[in-house]
Amino acid sequence: MQLRPLFPSLGSPVRHGSRALALAVIAAPLLGAAGPAATSDVTVVATGLRNTHGVVRACMTGEVAQFPSCKNPATSYNTVGDAAGSVTLTFKDVKPGRYAIAILHDENGNGKADRAAMMIPKEGFGFSRDAKVRFGPPKFGEAAFDVGAGASQKLTIRMRYML
Repeated sequence: MQLRPLFPSLGSPVRHGSRALALAVIAAPLLGAAGPAATSDVTVVATGLRNTHGVVRACMTGEVAQFPSCKNPATSYNTVGDAAGSVTLTFKDVKPGRYAIAILHDENGNGKADRAAMMIPKEGFGFSRDAKVRFGPPKFGEAAFDVGAGASQKLTIRMRYML
């Protein structure tokens, strides 16, 4: 019976023995090294809340079309915290990518952004990178920031009130 090399480039013929087992043990971790990308935590500190009523709602998305509403939970991260002078919220296990954050101070806790006449927001809001509000919310690119693999990040967002 003629033996063929298990790995021709390694040269020597091996019959299912200790060398093959040793090679498999060495190769296994290398093959698994390309596993899932490391995730990160993104911590947001919301400052400048005008009172402690209600809750602070934050959403983070990497989808341009979902910003700032984050209506699709499959493509966004959402978190809620009690309102205080300064609120710290953390998005856990965030995949690497480009994201934008929108924050709402939901003072009456009804789960939506209340508006006065002419669509002026009655409650506080804020955006990552302190993106400015002109005649509507900022565009995704104005609020976007990058999240790296395995590197936690901390952002401060200043709340704004129009009424």
